[in-house]
Amino acid sequence: MAKNRFEQVDEPQPDAITLSLGQRDGKTFARIACPTELAAGHLANDFVSDELDPVEGFRSAVRLANEIKAPIVVEDAEGLWQDEWGELYRED
Repeated sequence: MAKNRFEQVDEPQPDAITLSLGQRDGKTFARIACPTELAAGHLANDFVSDELDPVEGFRSAVRLANEIKAPIVVEDAEGLWQDEWGELYRED
């Protein structure tokens, strides 16, 4: 089965759900950002989640993307992406 592919970006994107991965005090976390316009009436304001466990953040981003039919991009400056989630690539 082919792996899902996710574009790596340097900042949240206005046309996609952004899954941001980071670390603080040696602990990895995920954060989800979704622009209001992308949610087609499902959100009153831009949404940014609290810090989540990385696996929970990934799963939540996928659920949200499936629900509102939106793409996911990944902000991962520290190289915290887990290969089992799929392939992370960068546009040329």
